[in-house]
Amino acid sequence: NKLTLELRLRPTQPVLVQGQGGYSRKGPSSENASYYYSEPQLAVSGRVGRAGMAPTEVTGSAWLDHEWASTALQPEAVGWNWIGANLDDGGALMAFQVRDRQGGKLWAHASHRDKSGKVTHYEPGQIDFAPSQQWTSPRTGATYPVATTVTTGAQRWTVTPLQADGEVDWPGVER
Repeated sequence: NKLTLELRLRPTQPVLVQGQGGYSRKGPSSENASYYYSEPQLAVSGRVGRAGMAPTEVTGSAWLDHEWASTALQPEAVGWNWIGANLDDGGALMAFQVRDRQGGKLWAHASHRDKSGKVTHYEPGQIDFAPSQQWTSPRTGATYPVATTVTTGAQRWTVTPLQADGEVDWPGVER
């Protein structure tokens, strides 16, 4: 069942630079970092189709992240919670938390751009991911937090997926 996508993405807002000037820390050491920016609220139009069926015209919004680094996370890091959300009012939220083996927070960062364009960055102590539902993959046995409450400062965001199975199992990658 081959899926075809013919999509056009058009920026509607400026790039959202993550971290300090695009340098996004991923741990207490400045060596654990990446260069990182997001393009939220991209206007999407185009066609989606399956082999043997007429394509369907689609429109919507999308989020694009571009992140690159030459160093790994600290050795204690074993998991990563992340959200990039286009908000209904035109704003955008990006938040992540690097987890240790016990599920505790090793590092976190968040950026919120409100509908007027004002950007607020949040430090690790201002961010919390509190999973309220987990899902276990029948294919790999890995357990993932899915439904979650994300706290950024005084703001609370409730995130519930339409589908719990969002696993991408990369061949050759060891767990």
